[in-house]
Amino acid sequence: MGFSFPTETVEEGKVSIVAPKIEAQVKGDRKYAPSKMPVFYNPAMELNRDLAVLALQAYQGMMGRKLLVCEPFTGCGIRGIRFATEVEGIEKLILGDINPRAVELARFNVERNGLTNRVFVTGGDANTLLGEHAAPRKRFDFIDVDPFGSPAPYLDSAVRALRSGGLLALTATDLAPLCGIHPRACVRKYGGKPLRTEYCHELAVRLLMGCLTMTAARHGIGVEFPFSHSTDHYIRVYAQVQYGARKADRSVQGMGYVLHCFTCLHREAVKGTVPRLKWECPQCGSPLSVAGPLWLGKIFDQAFCVSMKKEVAGRGLKQGRTILKLLSLIRGEMEGPATYYVTDKVCDQLGMPTPPLTAVLEELKKEGFQAVPTHFNSRGFKTDAPALVVKEAITKLKE
Repeated sequence: MGFSFPTETVEEGKVSIVAPKIEAQVKGDRKYAPSKMPVFYNPAMELNRDLAVLALQAYQGMMGRKLLVCEPFTGCGIRGIRFATEVEGIEKLILGDINPRAVELARFNVERNGLTNRVFVTGGDANTLLGEHAAPRKRFDFIDVDPFGSPAPYLDSAVRALRSGGLLALTATDLAPLCGIHPRACVRKYGGKPLRTEYCHELAVRLLMGCLTMTAARHGIGVEFPFSHSTDHYIRVYAQVQYGARKADRSVQGMGYVLHCFTCLHREAVKGTVPRLKWECPQCGSPLSVAGPLWLGKIFDQAFCVSMKKEVAGRGLKQGRTILKLLSLIRGEMEGPATYYVTDKVCDQLGMPTPPLTAVLEELKKEGFQAVPTHFNSRGFKTDAPALVVKEAITKLKE
């Protein structure tokens, strides 16, 4: 089949698809921009898709039945085709895209992989597609919202299109607002204030979770978050929904704020949507900055992550070792607080060279505190030790 743009064959996971040719779009000093392609395709998101396959298989195993799946931003179709090929127990997939050329290419790739009996491609707006499945007997078990930019405009239609117990996956690539570079944009999109701190990527995850929690609550739906991660230029959140006003109320109780002191690095989490916030740092008396409202509850589930880890074996994923390392780090930091420290940042304030992360962790453990590395930053760690103790521990390593 001929297309109006250059194409190439791409192999990923267990599938082979045709995608826009990257070399044809990159000329001179111009960098590759997926959004500028005739059909959206981003090879840098392979790890995202690998983890989505593992998460969907873990979820299917947990539910123990056939699943109805939707991907409303399918692009060339690679994600949905991988779901249909690599995840057992998928009864039907509906893939959508507003770009007619994407619909044409995705349909070609579905046929190329012999999936026309289970995978159906439709054209049109994502919210329209999801809205057509808001009725009880039409809802999906799993929806993967992976847009270019923010998923916020699609949250209402996504939660309404999920049946009770369903799983929603969200990708956000607009980290500039979420990490505090454009705070007004974050408040506008996600309903929460960010902070430009060393742990801004975790705040970004929690701001997206908070936005989803309050959106779902408006529809009488509660949420839990079995898995999430921050990787490179994006964050990814998985949420399981449960219908019922009480469950929605319980989820709202997981909302709150993070207070941060830029002078001494003190930070604390305060639960409640209308709490009485402190405006003065209890450690040094400086004004406190506020992030939120955002989600303060759990952002990982141990059993779910263990199931994902088991699924890695035998799949032959190119980034299998990276995934195992990521899941191991996440398993270690599950019970940690809602923020983390970065050794470089602390040492900059102390005016001293940065010691090895392992030495910092051991020193804090000697003092009787929890201290574990975090997947959010290779030089970061989660601890229940106050900022003052963290600085004292790192200073000792200089001696």
